[in-house]
Amino acid sequence: MANVLVIGAARSGNAAAKLLRQNGNNVTLTDMKPAAQKEELESLGIRVLDEGHPDFLYEEQFDYVVKNPGIPYKAPLVAHFLNKKTPIYTEIETAYQAAPKFNYAAVTGTDGKTTTVTLLHEMLKKKDPNAQVAGNIGIPLSEIVLENGDIPLDVALELSNFQLLGIDEFSCHASTITNLAPDHLDYMNSLDEYYDSKFRIFKNQKPEDLFILNTDDPTIMKYFEKYEPITPEVVRFSLKDDNADLRIDRNTGEVFLNDVVLFNKKDLKLVGEFNLANAMMAAAMAYFMGVSSHQIQEVISEFPGVEHRIEYILEKNGVRYYNDSKATNTHSAKAALSSFESGIRLLCGGKNKGIDYSELTEFDDRIAHCYSFGEIKDVFSDLFSRQSSYETMEQALDAAMNDAKAGEVILLCPATSSFDQFKNYEVRGEIFKDLVRNKTAVSQGKESEIK
Repeated sequence: MANVLVIGAARSGNAAAKLLRQNGNNVTLTDMKPAAQKEELESLGIRVLDEGHPDFLYEEQFDYVVKNPGIPYKAPLVAHFLNKKTPIYTEIETAYQAAPKFNYAAVTGTDGKTTTVTLLHEMLKKKDPNAQVAGNIGIPLSEIVLENGDIPLDVALELSNFQLLGIDEFSCHASTITNLAPDHLDYMNSLDEYYDSKFRIFKNQKPEDLFILNTDDPTIMKYFEKYEPITPEVVRFSLKDDNADLRIDRNTGEVFLNDVVLFNKKDLKLVGEFNLANAMMAAAMAYFMGVSSHQIQEVISEFPGVEHRIEYILEKNGVRYYNDSKATNTHSAKAALSSFESGIRLLCGGKNKGIDYSELTEFDDRIAHCYSFGEIKDVFSDLFSRQSSYETMEQALDAAMNDAKAGEVILLCPATSSFDQFKNYEVRGEIFKDLVRNKTAVSQGKESEIK
């Protein structure tokens, strides 16, 4: 029986606390805010200390700490236990230790994680309808363990670098890093630290496991040199190299994993080369996990896309509206902008994360006008030939709608996080979609919308 401190009473912290208590541990849960499930947690025998971390916690001894991934290591209570050499995990690690029979396919990277993992999950469900999805996608792994116990179960897992920093024994059967680009510089001590944290995904993999290496990404290749050779089997992926293990035949559109045809590009509904890459990586991981090529092809032909990721909303008077609220950095913004040849009415802006946005200037010719808003609204004034600043997203949308012509697109692609004006990117995206629907006076029942 261990004495465990859980820091953060959000969904993952509550699930971790319940699982740890179920397994016989003494559990203390603390949060700076009121704990939403306080009565239930206390009824299970969990000590809940909310609305602030009491000073006496600094004097207590814990075998290990489980912290919310979003809480930085420099936060006073976390830093205290870090300095005491107390092991600090995220709930991914403790859930993994509680369910060793689970079989994981894990995805990390700067962008494309959720699309890749969602596709992967749909493919795994073709093989076994009980297959699960968890992690950074919004579902704590601890909840999956609580609901299913320790049984053989395939799990598609999205892992942020925050979660990977808190693993110790965690291991997966298949893994990949979708891509790497600057992000989370407001959390990490350096860009090197951010990139290195992603490579922890294959830390404990075995020779019979798989790692997909994106050879098209120069940053991945640069950092991979530090770890090569690695223990798992390496499948080299490329959209450009005809000799890669995972590749596409540009003449036929067929996607190959070595000599096996996984699917054909013509059947993929998602737009953009980056989404083709996501689909190829998901398909290769699924095939390695035992999903047949026929089952993979069924999913590819059916999959409509993921909410808030270049999500088509509707068309009115020849103007198409897209919600890409998940574009919270320049890398994902570039991916979205590259999906449209011209006539982009760009809505961008939000919290200042200290990121350099100069790379976006390469899309100046495609952007009919940039309507920036929020905390960093004026940052974009020097980037685009045609730009205006607004306080709110709604004001920016009003201006774009007034200016837009038939054949153009109005694209919400913030290029940064939402935390200056919104709770998260999902809320920002939902509000944007509601504004579009209301302002175009299209009833929800008649919309041509991809859910």
